[in-house]
Amino acid sequence: MSLLRKFLASLGIILVMISLSLAIRAFYPANAINNNANIAADALFTTAFINTEGKPQNLKQYQGKIIVLNFWATWCPPCREEMPELTQLHQEYQHKNVVVLGLALDELNLVQEFLQASPVSYPIFVADSPETDLSGRLGNDKSVLPYTVVINTDGKVINTYFGRITKSLLEAAINPLLSQ
Repeated sequence: MSLLRKFLASLGIILVMISLSLAIRAFYPANAINNNANIAADALFTTAFINTEGKPQNLKQYQGKIIVLNFWATWCPPCREEMPELTQLHQEYQHKNVVVLGLALDELNLVQEFLQASPVSYPIFVADSPETDLSGRLGNDKSVLPYTVVINTDGKVINTYFGRITKSLLEAAINPLLSQ
């Protein structure tokens, strides 16, 4: 019996360690910034996504703007937590050639249900197809959500952020771009 208890205790410790490592990966800190200025956002402007009404949209309409592109999902708690700050950022900077775009890596019906309960002021698009791995092409080599990309007016990725983002961190990234 003592051998069984030792085995179960060891198994419990292993399960706790695995759970902790998965939690750390899921909530990778937002201050882990990638400075990927060598990544071009061309894929963003050549890929069509569906909007929340299910209609295909070409994102080329946002070319020439400073873009804050946020990858999220309805099942992701830190994604949902940062949405009010992204709404504030969009409202405060939309008249300064800045746009916040949300790209849900989720099913359209789930996104629609979520947005009915928690509306946002910025455009939301849906990429429910795994072939459209735009986040990976824009530097998300960890497949982390949320994942946020700041793109300058020339279509170059300036900063990428793994995990929950804050309005102040994004302002620090976009304010220098406003004077260029």
